Amino acid sequence: MNRALIINGPNLNKLGIREKGQYGKLSLEELNEKIMLHAKSRNLKLDFFQSNHEGEIIDKLHESYESVDFIIINAAAYTHYSYAIRDAIKAINSYVIEVHITNVYQREEFRHKSVISDVCSGTITGFGYNSYLLAVDAGLFYLEDGKGECAL
Repeated sequence: MNRALIINGPNLNKLGIREKGQYGKLSLEELNEKIMLHAKSRNLKLDFFQSNHEGEIIDKLHESYESVDFIIINAAAYTHYSYAIRDAIKAINSYVIEVHITNVYQREEFRHKSVISDVCSGTITGFGYNSYLLAVDAGLFYLEDGKGECAL
């Protein structure tokens, strides 16, 4: 069975509480359950990790990359300025998919720049919670293509 890791960054533990107009009403636990059901229907085992601390995210990337087939990351605010997370993604040389719940390009200008996008395999943004489901499917397409480039 294939295995993937989903990493969520700062403040995503407050989903369902913070800015419901932007992020919806589901809690992180409820979102994880939806993602888990989607993955299970595709014979994919998922691990979940959330931290508000940059170093913990980096440590998780370092310790997990050899035990999973791909990684999905929503680095949240760290997306826009964490060169340390960028360097960690680059260092592990894994298939990493960047996700965002909102369309960051419809938001404040500082959110338009991602310092991790160019070291990730791809980015999915703006589809609400479905961004994660699309990322699961994208990771599986990658695996089906023999861990090469995604077939179009």
